Amino acid sequence: MSNQYHKQIPTSFFRRPAELVAPDLIGCIFVKQLPNKEMVWGIIVETEAYSEEEEACHGYRRRSPSNETLFGEPGHLYVYLSYGIHHCVNIVTDRIDWANGVLLRAIALPGEPERIASGPALLARRFALNRSHDNLRLTGENGYWIAQKPSAINELEIVNTTRIGISQAKELSWRWYLKKSRSVSRRVKGDSLPTINEAWMPQIGTQ
Repeated sequence: MSNQYHKQIPTSFFRRPAELVAPDLIGCIFVKQLPNKEMVWGIIVETEAYSEEEEACHGYRRRSPSNETLFGEPGHLYVYLSYGIHHCVNIVTDRIDWANGVLLRAIALPGEPERIASGPALLARRFALNRSHDNLRLTGENGYWIAQKPSAINELEIVNTTRIGISQAKELSWRWYLKKSRSVSRRVKGDSLPTINEAWMPQIGTQ
């Protein structure tokens, strides 16, 4: 793995509102270090923002043991179980005592099927993340971290649209995805899937 993937994003990056962090995470690298020191990594290609003042956020109605992490320290994982079946992986943002976070919806992994982590449940499964990882600080010593985006990503278009899979606050345009990625979970109506020749895909050694 290139040294590019060891350039960990500082915690200060996450001390901003989710709707600012979420688009900035597109193109960043989600890294997992295995016990044998090998790395599993991929490019974040789709995110959603959630905040306490809107009805779709887990912290909107009340603070409870199950959502306590979302009110905690920015830069930690908030992992919850959806419908009692699927795990969803979020990163806590903004400030303590204010429910705020970014849902990771899709990641593109080099050399793997393009849709292996397309959607929150598949993403959690591919990176073996579950409730035991809730409140895990994203840092190298904990085996999971976010690294800075490769420079090649900066010129690619990011689509901004409404969130999906929710029943309230559906009007907020708080979802972002990398337009040229074939790993996005769901595209905006009219946005055709790019062909393999047109698409951007992560490669080993991407800079």
